[in-house]
Amino acid sequence: MKKRLTFGFLPWVAAAAICTGSGFARSQDAGTVVPDDGSVLIGNAAEIADETDADACTRTVQCYRWVTEMQDVNVTEWSKEQRERSYTVTKRVPRTEERSRNYTVMVPETRTKTVDFTVMNSVPEKRTADYTVRVPYTESIEKSYTVNVPVKEQKATSWTVKVPYTECVDTSYTVMVPVKEERTSTYKVNVPYTEERTATYSVKVPYTESIERSYKVSVPYTEQLTGNRTVVKRVPVKGTTSVTVRGGHWETKVKEISSNGKYDANGNPCCPKVVCCRCWVPTCETRDVETTTWTCETEQVPYTYCVKKYRCEDRTRTHCVKKFRCEERTRSYTVQKSRCEERTRNFCVTKMVPETRTKQVKVQKCREEVRTGNTCVTKMVPEARTRTICVKKYRTETRTREYTVNVRVPEKKSREVCFTVMVPQQKNCTYNVTVCDNVSETKSESYSVCVPHTVTKQVPVKVCRKVAVEVPVDNGSGCCNSGKSSRGNGSFLGHGCGRGCRKGC
Repeated sequence: MKKRLTFGFLPWVAAAAICTGSGFARSQDAGTVVPDDGSVLIGNAAEIADETDADACTRTVQCYRWVTEMQDVNVTEWSKEQRERSYTVTKRVPRTEERSRNYTVMVPETRTKTVDFTVMNSVPEKRTADYTVRVPYTESIEKSYTVNVPVKEQKATSWTVKVPYTECVDTSYTVMVPVKEERTSTYKVNVPYTEERTATYSVKVPYTESIERSYKVSVPYTEQLTGNRTVVKRVPVKGTTSVTVRGGHWETKVKEISSNGKYDANGNPCCPKVVCCRCWVPTCETRDVETTTWTCETEQVPYTYCVKKYRCEDRTRTHCVKKFRCEERTRSYTVQKSRCEERTRNFCVTKMVPETRTKQVKVQKCREEVRTGNTCVTKMVPEARTRTICVKKYRTETRTREYTVNVRVPEKKSREVCFTVMVPQQKNCTYNVTVCDNVSETKSESYSVCVPHTVTKQVPVKVCRKVAVEVPVDNGSGCCNSGKSSRGNGSFLGHGCGRGCRKGC
């Protein structure tokens, strides 16, 4: 739709020239005639000129205008509907049932058996053994030894001693005396100066360019379809079921109870007793009970529904693209450089000149002196002596002793041992069991269902329609029949000169 309105009429809408004072805009390329109210003129410029009467001051032009129309649209609406359905509920009804079972009981039983075993008895026995003993004794022995006895003796000795004394001596030494001297040296310094230069550089200048691009649009539309859906219904089915009902009655029975080894006061065994007791006798009965079973049935129901679909349309749009073009520009800039200059400066240098000086220094010396004295010396003189010492010795003796030994003698014996054996015994017992029977019950409930239905509504829609419009003609000179249109140069209004000239040509 948009492509047809925007660019579909360009190949066949053309006009050679449009006068400026008649409510039309004039295009330089003589291709399109556009009125002031925004309508689009349809047709070639030559065809429009042919339709215009040479004597008439108006002409009929076909153009498209947007018109709002009311259209019928089918809309699916949903409404809630209350429905009822019945369903079967199964309950479990408990009942008590009496049952009997056989079970095995392990009864202990005491038994006796003879067991042979061996016993080790201890018997004392006397024995004799010889053993050796070391007996100690003391013996006196004379032993000689040497002892060093100290003896003091005087001796004359001489020794040398160094006696200190002080003496003054003249010494000479060298001292470094500082002397300042002035010198001249040459050095180089970099002096800055400024130089101006010119450089050429490229700059990207942005500009805008319009480009036409085609794209696809999915246009929605509604399509009505018919289908079938499956509806499940529950249908009741009545029947009969046989049910077993347990009953019974009470009966009186006579039992004899033994004395179980009891005795009376005289020591005579008690007589057995006769007791009456009530017993329940169970019975089984079969009855017919009516039951209701529900069966599901399927049914195909037709219905209408709307489907929203899309179709592709090719459209064209113009968008601006930002691009860059390179331009060469020139700019001036300042460069700072340095040049070398030689300069002279004076500086002081300190040197060390040697100088000899004299001073008196005290020196401590030593001289040797010989001295004499008496010294006591202790010497060790050996002396032989004798002493008596006791020495402990051992002699070996053989002796005899008696000792008792227990000897283990085996002896066989026998004894009676009691042991218990578990003997199985069968017994019967009665117990009650709770059994649950399944009982069916029918219930009903209400539920909501959304039912679709189609409703027709009127919606305002903008439609582009072709309309014939009467447009006044002004050829620029105030006369409607000043000249024929010329197709050779592309103009359809003029004075007959064939150049499409304006007023005053």
